[in-house]
Amino acid sequence: MRRAEITRTTAETDIQVSIDLDGTGTYDNRTGVGFFDHMLDQLARHALIDMQVRCEGDLHIDDHHTVEDVGIALGQALSRAMGDKRGIRRYGSCLLPMDDTLVRAALDLSGRPFLVWKVEMTAPKIGSFDTELVREFFQALSTHGGITLHVEKIDGINSHHIAEAAFKAVARALRDALEADPRKADAIPSTKGIL
Repeated sequence: MRRAEITRTTAETDIQVSIDLDGTGTYDNRTGVGFFDHMLDQLARHALIDMQVRCEGDLHIDDHHTVEDVGIALGQALSRAMGDKRGIRRYGSCLLPMDDTLVRAALDLSGRPFLVWKVEMTAPKIGSFDTELVREFFQALSTHGGITLHVEKIDGINSHHIAEAAFKAVARALRDALEADPRKADAIPSTKGIL
């Protein structure tokens, strides 16, 4: 079963994450940051990962620690749930349109974290949410999930659409990469024999 639970407690956040990589995209995410919860819901729904996130963070300071630390915990949960990655496709990509916005995401579940982020937001905030935190989340997710991740905005003028398209594009790419490869169901997808 490709499931994992992570508990992460620091002086800034207390987080519980539960995921099932073979789910249907059900979600129950409560971080105290409304827009971020909406983005996590999109990630779960479009990756077909069942996801529950609980976070009590120092929101009296700002949303930064909550968003980054959830990215860390979710990356750790993904890494644990994938196990040795036997039988997965490994690579995924998506070109995702959302109204005015077009975002491309490509990823490799390589175990070698690297983020290339070419997403310029047009506004510093979406409601009360700092748009720079979108990158912080994906940096933490890729680092702690061992994911090589490239995200690029090709078009877009509305920051809400840009952020949401980024989450959805990564989700669809992740869905493809995590899918079982029917031609290599028992193989590690690498000539090294390990990922």
